[in-house]
Amino acid sequence: MIRPILTEIALFLTPFVLYAAFLIATRRGLVHPDAWRLTVLGWLTLAALVLMIASLVVFAQFGGAPPHSNYVPAHMENGRFVPGTTR
Repeated sequence: MIRPILTEIALFLTPFVLYAAFLIATRRGLVHPDAWRLTVLGWLTLAALVLMIASLVVFAQFGGAPPHSNYVPAHMENGRFVPGTTR
């Protein structure tokens, strides 16, 4: 459960980190208030939300079990543990 949460956090922070790297590369002053105006933060937040929503759609569409598959729960078979699968 922690991996999807960390993935979404990383995707949200990506535009901000890239912008900070851009500020460092252009020597514009990373901590200068003019570099982090409200409009810039708004666009970065919008880009972050678009990345997060796109990743949720991709994970929902291409992740998980195939359509019309059945889940077979974990069980014991001849004294051996058989993990759960989809068929």
